[in-house]
Amino acid sequence: MAVFTEGTPCWVEAQLPDLEAGKRFYGELFGWTFDPDRDEALSDGRRVAGLVPKRDGRMPTTWTVFLATENAGTLAARIKAAGGQMIMEPYPVGPFGVLALAADPGGAVFGLRQAGDDEGFEKTMLPGSFCWMEVYTRERDAVDTFYASVFGYLGRQVDADEEGREGGFDYRVWSPPGSRPGDDTAFGGRAVLTEAFPAEMPGHVLLYFAVADCDAACATAVELGGRVTNPPFDTPHGRIAVLRDNQGARFAVLSEPSDDPAAEPPAVTSAEARAGTGPEPVAGAPTRSGDDESAESAERATSASDDMH
Repeated sequence: MAVFTEGTPCWVEAQLPDLEAGKRFYGELFGWTFDPDRDEALSDGRRVAGLVPKRDGRMPTTWTVFLATENAGTLAARIKAAGGQMIMEPYPVGPFGVLALAADPGGAVFGLRQAGDDEGFEKTMLPGSFCWMEVYTRERDAVDTFYASVFGYLGRQVDADEEGREGGFDYRVWSPPGSRPGDDTAFGGRAVLTEAFPAEMPGHVLLYFAVADCDAACATAVELGGRVTNPPFDTPHGRIAVLRDNQGARFAVLSEPSDDPAAEPPAVTSAEARAGTGPEPVAGAPTRSGDDESAESAERATSASDDMH
C-alpha cells in the first residue's frame, strides 16, 4: 500500500449529476472499470479516482484533488491560521477515512484526505491515471506563502527561457518536504491568472490525467459528448489539452513525448496559460458565464454548509 507524504495528491474525485453517464464517459476515455461496491474507478484493476453523485444541484460539476494528511483536524487548523478557509470541516466517511474541503487564499478549492482502509491512489503517472495538479491564482505571493507554510512545499521558480516562454511567464513547481526540488520529485505547480484570463475567473485547480495519445483522447472525448476547450499543443514535457466531460467537469490530459524515452515526468505544463484563455463553455452542458465561474467557491461553501446541518 502506498504511503503519501503530507500535502501531496493522494486521490481525485468527480462530483457528477449523472453517475452512470460519467462511468460510460470515463470508461470509454480512460479504459476505467468500476468497483461495484465503492464509487471508485479502476485502471488495470488498481484504484485511480472516485466518481460520486452530486448531492446538491447548486454544487459545481467538477474534479477535486485530495491532499494526504495524517490528521485532518490539525491540518484544518493550520489552513485557517495561514489565511485559507475550511469549506467543509473534517468529517468521517466510514472506510474512506476522514475528508475535508478547503480553499487557499486565492480561492482555489482542494480536499484533505486522512486515510481509512486504504491510502488512495494505487496507480499514477501512467496512462489512465492522475499525473499532475496545477493551482491557478491571482494572489501569487499569498498562495506561495500559504502552501509553503501549511504543507511545507519546496518550490522552484521556472526559468521562462528554458521552457521557451516569454519573460513574463510565472510558474512555480512544487516538490514535497524532505525532497530536493526538481522535476523528478515534482507533483504539481502554481500558475498565475494573467490578463489573458477573464477578470471574473476565480482561483482554481486543474487536474491532469496521463494518456497514451493526447489527440486520440480528445477525439474520443468529443465522440462521447465532451468538448475540447484548449486544443492539443506541445510542451517540453509532453502534449497537452484541456477538456470538459459530457457533464461539464474540466480536466486536462497529457501524453509524454514519444520520441524521447528518457523524458522526465511532466513538470511545467500550464495548459490554460499556454492557450491564452480560460475554460470555455461546454456543448451539451449548462453554459456558465464569468459570474457563474466566480460563484463556484461560494456554491461549494453554501452546499457544504447545508450538508453539515
